[in-house]
Amino acid sequence: MKPVKMYTTAVCPFCIRAKQILKAKGVQIIHEIRVDMEPHERMRMMEITGRRTVPQIFIGDTHVGGCDDLMALDSRGGLLPLLKA
Repeated sequence: MKPVKMYTTAVCPFCIRAKQILKAKGVQIIHEIRVDMEPHERMRMMEITGRRTVPQIFIGDTHVGGCDDLMALDSRGGLLPLLKA
């Protein structure tokens, strides 16, 4: 399975939901980068993604987007193939 990286904050309900979805698909390890604890990481996230909201999810080198993007990818049947590619 490809590595998963997610920019998050502690109290973000969308971050929690995204982690639940990924774990339900078999992802065991999510590398979390807490932008609330490391503000410079939010700046880095914004430079990379052009977005300021969390979560921002990467599967391998692919930027999936936020929780809504993850759910849309899953509903189209694209999440598992991306995770296993």
